[in-house]
Amino acid sequence: MLSLQGYASSDDNSDHDNDETKSTQKSEVINNENNDNLMSNEKFIPIDQSVTSLSLKICAAPEVVPTGSELCVRHIDSTLEEIKHNPRYEELFAPDVGPENPFRTEQQRASKNILSGYVEKAHISEFQFENQRRTFQSYGYALDPTIDGSLEEGRSIIGATEAAEEQGGKTVFESVALRNADKRKRNKNDNASDIEGFLGPWGGYVDEKRILKPSEEESAELEEILAKRNKRGKPSEEKPIEEKTVLHIKDPVDYQGRSFLHAPQDVGVNLRSDSPPERCFLPKSQIHTWEGHTKGISQIRWFPKTAHLLLSCSMDCRVKLWEVYKDRRCVRTYYGHRQAVRDISFDNEGTRFLSAGYDRYVKLWDTETGAVISRFTSRKIPYCAKFHPDPDKQHLFVAGTSDKKIICWDTRSGEITQEYDRHLGAVNTITFVDENRRFVTTSDDKSLRVWEWDIPVDMKYIADPTMHSMPAVTPSPNQKWLACQSMDNKIVIFSALNRFKMNRKKTFTGHMVAGYACGIDFSPDMSYLVSGDADGKCYVWDWKTTKLYKKWKAHDGVCISSLWHPHEPSRLATAGWDGKIKYWD
Repeated sequence: MLSLQGYASSDDNSDHDNDETKSTQKSEVINNENNDNLMSNEKFIPIDQSVTSLSLKICAAPEVVPTGSELCVRHIDSTLEEIKHNPRYEELFAPDVGPENPFRTEQQRASKNILSGYVEKAHISEFQFENQRRTFQSYGYALDPTIDGSLEEGRSIIGATEAAEEQGGKTVFESVALRNADKRKRNKNDNASDIEGFLGPWGGYVDEKRILKPSEEESAELEEILAKRNKRGKPSEEKPIEEKTVLHIKDPVDYQGRSFLHAPQDVGVNLRSDSPPERCFLPKSQIHTWEGHTKGISQIRWFPKTAHLLLSCSMDCRVKLWEVYKDRRCVRTYYGHRQAVRDISFDNEGTRFLSAGYDRYVKLWDTETGAVISRFTSRKIPYCAKFHPDPDKQHLFVAGTSDKKIICWDTRSGEITQEYDRHLGAVNTITFVDENRRFVTTSDDKSLRVWEWDIPVDMKYIADPTMHSMPAVTPSPNQKWLACQSMDNKIVIFSALNRFKMNRKKTFTGHMVAGYACGIDFSPDMSYLVSGDADGKCYVWDWKTTKLYKKWKAHDGVCISSLWHPHEPSRLATAGWDGKIKYWD
């Protein structure tokens, strides 16, 4: 150290002797300093100010590599993501600490970065890769991508080698010989002075056929395909099928000669009373199941006023009439539609009813005999059909169709008397309000329109960005409210009096109906609201508080319709896509 400090910092050689004396003075001073000063890394204070101060430090505890440790390998944890020192190759790629697994096969011991082995990164330009891939797809050959260091590397071809020799190994991005149809000759006449014969850019190809007709063989094949399709799918005949009916009971008339349309009087309930039950209760258990339909049911309706019979229509193209009391038998089946029946509707007396089917026909049936009185079609699918409720207008009915119209037919003449064509989507429901002077319709266009009877312009149009399609609407027993099944899993309530305002306070939720037209019904005393849902459950809400009172699993499929019996305080019929109608009490 002393010799280092004595290493001079003078400028001139002439002052050499002077420097030597100074250095000896300095060394003396340092030797006289105590040991503590030596241990601390403070700078030495020069005696003579003309000498520049030295910036050397003494490190008392230098980092020393212990002898013999150079040969040790510092193990690095394989799970580490960051290393604070610079390790050697042997350290970085050393095996994991611990004994080797003696049961591992050689294949398992090998280092892998994919399931099947170790793949080294190789660079290939995106264009070249795509070029070879497309060439292989189009011509069936491509360059062999194997890298083995041989002379043939990057030259050998795999795939269709013969085609490669013919093409000269060209890829899809290199020009190959034109095929026959690649460049066709056009008819040319660019002479603008030739008014009649000027073609310009519109000259067609020389051998072009503008009107293409299938050859005889092709037309025969097409006819065969169409014939098969018609057999499998919808029949092409437009004529309605022959209607028939089957009576399932042996005693269609009682001892007084009255038919099954006559309401029984010995069932413990006055079915002819106009007043509803004083207080309704929630149904507790299932008391009967009507089975007979082979496919899902689409609608059920009570017999008007008395509700001693139940009419149901189904996707098996049939309409059935069932007894509600005594033996609860199937009374009659009506066959008359080629495709599923969508809706049914009785007239005021119940002696006739309408059925609307996907075969584009609305048919008028005699309930007792099962005969078809008349057929109506507008060549569009009718989604709903309703008789006008006024006693003097029982010969008129309205049907909402898939072509956005509401059509009014006269059953006496079979002619269309009025068309209401203002909706922007298929019409789903028709409901008469305001002492039958007006009717309300809902549609797939997510709107609700109110019409005056026989005036084909809507008197009120209710559409709101928050509104959804409403495929099921039911008026309340007091005719003041309309309950609408909304597609956003809610039941919304509209006033059925002059304003037709939505009642925002009354919204019934908790069920899942999105995509299904699940019917709603009120209890006769208006204390409950009942609805089915897409999971086959039946829900009952309290009308005043909108609280969900009860829900239970009613059907295996969708519970599409639920009706509260108008004369019974706690009886309820539900219909589902499992083909069953269930009666609850």
